[in-house]
Amino acid sequence: MLGRIKVLFSAIALIVLMYSSHTLAGEKYTANECFENFSRGTLKFNQGLDKAIFKPIAKGYRALPVPIRMGTSNVVGNLRSLLTLSNNLLQGDLRGAGNTAGRFLINSTVGILGVFDPATHMGFAKKGKEDFGQTLGVWGADTGCYFVLPILGPTTTRDAVGLVGNVFIDPVYQLTHNTETDIIVGNDNLQEHNYYYYKGTDAVDFRSKNIESIDSLERNSIDFYASVKSLYLQNRAQKISNSLKSDKTQEDSDWEEIDNQ
Repeated sequence: MLGRIKVLFSAIALIVLMYSSHTLAGEKYTANECFENFSRGTLKFNQGLDKAIFKPIAKGYRALPVPIRMGTSNVVGNLRSLLTLSNNLLQGDLRGAGNTAGRFLINSTVGILGVFDPATHMGFAKKGKEDFGQTLGVWGADTGCYFVLPILGPTTTRDAVGLVGNVFIDPVYQLTHNTETDIIVGNDNLQEHNYYYYKGTDAVDFRSKNIESIDSLERNSIDFYASVKSLYLQNRAQKISNSLKSDKTQEDSDWEEIDNQ
């Protein structure tokens, strides 16, 4: 089954690349609107789910002491950097890969499994996250259609392919879903659950940091759907443009899609 999924992913990625514009000078802030009625309905569904479940959880998480939240965020970010490292290499960004690898090694050891961030104070700057959707953009793949997925939120054809690609190049996913690792640990369910705990914590951490910004956007937008679309596309375009610069040093913006893979 896994083999078939890999073949399917490869075929989809190839199609995306074949129909790309292959222009690396810059990234467009636009995308085709292919399923607007579906996307608007899905966004309303996601808003209801957020108000009923995700936002209350995020508020509860925010009530935790700052050191606990900061340490949790650091651990999640440290694990997430392994996916960034994979994409640094796929993009040919050796300088970025070296910086990411250095941060991971230092924070995983001196920083006590990533709880603290001594790497920043040692000259390894905290840079933007990278994912396979960005890598496809760097390779020249066109944005494709814009649409909204249930729970996962806004995306494009290229970024949806990137979500699948992230699974196969994320060392954390491969480690927790590897049968050889399962045999050593002796509990495959626990191993797989660890991955989803990590992704869930990442999502809650993100949501807790954006309570006010999302509330403000909902309050002040004449058309919330159009505002989310514009913000998402601009954010992704900026990230891809920055990925094309080997000397980028900017931090992630507060507004970015939650990584789901």
